[in-house]
Amino acid sequence: MPSSELTPPEVWSLILEESRKVINPQTYRTWLEPTHALGLDQERLLVSVKNQFAADYIEGQYGAMLADIAEGLFETQLAIDFKTDEPASSQSRAVPPAEVVAARPDPAAAPANLGMPLNPRYTFESFVVGNSNQWAQAASQAVAETPAHAYNPLFIYGGVGLGKTHLMQAIGNDTLAGGKLDRVCYLSAEQFMNQMVEALQHGRTLDFRNKYRRMDLLLIDDVQFLQGKDATQEEFFHTFNALYHSDRQIVVTSDVYPQQIPEMEERLISRFQSGMVADIQPPELDTRIAILQKKAEQEGIPLSSEVALFMAQVVKSNVRELEGTLLRLAVKAELLKRPIDLDLAKETLRAVIPKADHATTVEDIQRAVCEYFNIRLVDLKSHRQ
Repeated sequence: MPSSELTPPEVWSLILEESRKVINPQTYRTWLEPTHALGLDQERLLVSVKNQFAADYIEGQYGAMLADIAEGLFETQLAIDFKTDEPASSQSRAVPPAEVVAARPDPAAAPANLGMPLNPRYTFESFVVGNSNQWAQAASQAVAETPAHAYNPLFIYGGVGLGKTHLMQAIGNDTLAGGKLDRVCYLSAEQFMNQMVEALQHGRTLDFRNKYRRMDLLLIDDVQFLQGKDATQEEFFHTFNALYHSDRQIVVTSDVYPQQIPEMEERLISRFQSGMVADIQPPELDTRIAILQKKAEQEGIPLSSEVALFMAQVVKSNVRELEGTLLRLAVKAELLKRPIDLDLAKETLRAVIPKADHATTVEDIQRAVCEYFNIRLVDLKSHRQ
């Protein structure tokens, strides 16, 4: 536990000071600067954030990094919990109503002003394309270029942390920046349900329906959340139809293929499959390396090809974990005043490195080189250049 002489705000301030050294300044200003500490209870620090979206985003993107910083500073494990500033009387999970995003907003200001903002860093330019995601990226780009003409609806599915939300928000950012659409709304399926329930409780059902059925572009994240929720599915079905028949674009994400969502009405599944269904798979080795290099460039982290290759070979599950590991490595380097080299990377990733029955051999290295450069082992061993 941090020294009892330090107040909770002082503890959080020290953690934030270290985080500023390893993440992009705009990222810091958008997500971490508006936070403040509420209290410190034994080994748990309670931090206040603006809303549930911010809490989920900070926890998912920077939670492990912040915990590592705390452990490095205070030589003890310190759990960091994020609590929303929103009133306790708000609806379940306390999310404010999603807002209509005005055309051509200031992208830097959007995350600070909207309850469910589009992340300005989620663009097509910042999305790393590889064999695992190129079809979903191409379909998303086509939708952004000609909304409601190409692939309506667009249904993107894949595992956690693979880039579905990035592509969905890139569509929103692109259509707004290009002035193609005026009314764009991004929210999760859970928020849609929460707001529908609140509208029913307060007799504002008509307002709720009008709000979403006049959108030019509706972006619904994690639609699998609606499984088994018959009343919400009914409302979403009619919202979907109203938008579709008015030539408005709909984009939906899910963690599974439409027909694999349990307890989902067949008519909704049919609607999802009536447009384009595109999947995202875990990234292959060369894409994982490119993702690390892109993230390092964005955050100003010096990353050698050797370290990037090593990390990409070890962390294979998803993009979120890959980027989070890079940030943790940068934090460790900053705290220990060490360069980001292969030795430090091995120390940082020791817990996730698969246990091997033998030391790394020349053959292991050769196989890794062949996988990365997409060449045959026989060609690598030949005397031809």
